[in-house]
Amino acid sequence: MLAVGVFVVFMGRTRGDGSSGGKKHSKNREAQLRDANKRLSQNPLDPHALHTVGEIQLEEGSYDKAIKSYETLLDLASRGHAQGIDPFEIYLHYAECALKLNMTEQAYKGFTMARSIKQNNFEVNYNLGVLEFERKNYEKAIQLFQQARTMDPENPATLRYMGHAFFRLKKPKEAMNFIRKAIDLAPDDKESLYTLAECYYEASQTEQAMRIFSHLRPDPLMGPSACLFTGMIHVDSRKNDLAIQDFEMGLKHQNIKPEILADLRYYLATTYIKQSEINKAIPILKLIQANNPGYKDVSMLISKYQELNANRNLQTFLISSSADFVALCRKVVMSYFAKAKVKVINIAVNKNEWADILAEVSTPKWADLIMFRFIRTQGIVGELVVRDFHSHLKEVKAGKGICITVGSFNEEAKRYTEARLIDLIEKERLISILNTVDARTAVIGGKR
Repeated sequence: MLAVGVFVVFMGRTRGDGSSGGKKHSKNREAQLRDANKRLSQNPLDPHALHTVGEIQLEEGSYDKAIKSYETLLDLASRGHAQGIDPFEIYLHYAECALKLNMTEQAYKGFTMARSIKQNNFEVNYNLGVLEFERKNYEKAIQLFQQARTMDPENPATLRYMGHAFFRLKKPKEAMNFIRKAIDLAPDDKESLYTLAECYYEASQTEQAMRIFSHLRPDPLMGPSACLFTGMIHVDSRKNDLAIQDFEMGLKHQNIKPEILADLRYYLATTYIKQSEINKAIPILKLIQANNPGYKDVSMLISKYQELNANRNLQTFLISSSADFVALCRKVVMSYFAKAKVKVINIAVNKNEWADILAEVSTPKWADLIMFRFIRTQGIVGELVVRDFHSHLKEVKAGKGICITVGSFNEEAKRYTEARLIDLIEKERLISILNTVDARTAVIGGKR
């Protein structure tokens, strides 16, 4: 999610604007300032003079000077030497100056003290809400914003922050209500529009989310993140071609945040892998690894798919479509036994996990019914899979079984096959077979 900026609201103060009224106000202010400075020269701790000077400095935007005046006033008030001056006003104005100077701890203390005196002030509740939001105390922030809304129900900044706070609490439906109202009042707030799309996404309303994210894709700031989301939505919908376009569009933006850049590259690479375009994925994965060592499972993916990229048949075995996988397995069956006549009797595919091929095999020395099982995994195959294979052998009355995986078999599986007519073929031998299967099949085809 994108960062939410701090908005400071100062209520009820006006500045000279160059009109006749502004000039009159300016002259009065100059007279007040001269009188206050005169009194301060006689008594540097004159509370009323300090208050006048602080007010004028605050109005003029001289926050670094004003905060010193209010610090002195706070000290005087704590000792009971600031009678006639509203302590709420001192704390409030001190907090305002501190916030403008990015002194957030001092601002928090000032607003908190002001609120202990008066709880129904919009400015105090709003700015304390913002500070609690920045501290990630979202529930406290919402309570303060709700109190601020009792005084100004349609304030766009309050509605905006409430929406963002509910979103951070993973309450997208509540967040939507406030963010939509904020956008109605401030239509140019693209950051809130982006968060509204995130709310729709989190609430599984992907069609609405897609509309907003698609609209934001060209935006210089929100564009990269919006492209990332539209791409992920397309991946979830198995529209990989569109997803690739989204990720590539995101990567064309300038000044992309490092975390978004890494995500765009990662999802582009993994989508290429889904499309069996490993040759395009590998360079992107290596770029991520160079710039973000340890990012997600990039190292494992490089290790896994670099080998596949160099071996087209291995790639087909593991990640190609079921039809291509079965066609390759059939080639292996046809060429597995030297100088043999092979007739495929039956092919059965179990989801996308394995394929069983039953074949009549005849050589000059023997003839038999052989069943092959090709398992599409790089992991460890256990005894249960081998037991299941053995039961199928008995059902079809095959004389022998050959169980093949690009991974390995555990010890239980190997022990189970010791007294049974089942051969276990693991990765090293399978790769050797895959490296020669095309040539051997061509020779067999040529003889026929």
